[in-house]
Amino acid sequence: MHNFAPLSGLLGGVLIGLAAALLMLLTGRIAGVTGIVGGALLGGSADRGWRIAFVAGLIAAPLIAALFGAPLPRPQMNASLVVIAIAGLLVGFGTRMGNGCTSGHGVCGFARLSGRSIAATCIFLLTAIATVAIVRHGLGG
Repeated sequence: MHNFAPLSGLLGGVLIGLAAALLMLLTGRIAGVTGIVGGALLGGSADRGWRIAFVAGLIAAPLIAALFGAPLPRPQMNASLVVIAIAGLLVGFGTRMGNGCTSGHGVCGFARLSGRSIAATCIFLLTAIATVAIVRHGLGG
């Protein structure tokens, strides 16, 4: 395992949970990122402001942390831009078909004990495990 950092992972998880809880308490909304981004791009004008602010916060937070000395690692992707774009489109279609992504189902849905979200999260994880096993071991990676 590379860059095993349990303390920073724990702190990040606490902050994600706190943000999701605050969004639900203050606005009654679920912090599913794909739904928030989709609503920011396609939603009505009354609903758009908080969505754009949420997405701006997601982008700004690591940049602000970097200003205070936190490392800003560059993602390492050993694939072409075409493969990455296709993978991104598949994730986008999948999250729309599943009515949510890992943040919505995994963080908020699991916390609300939603059976649909628990099933979706289990399928996400099993698919990810199978994909990694096939790509790393089945395709000679």
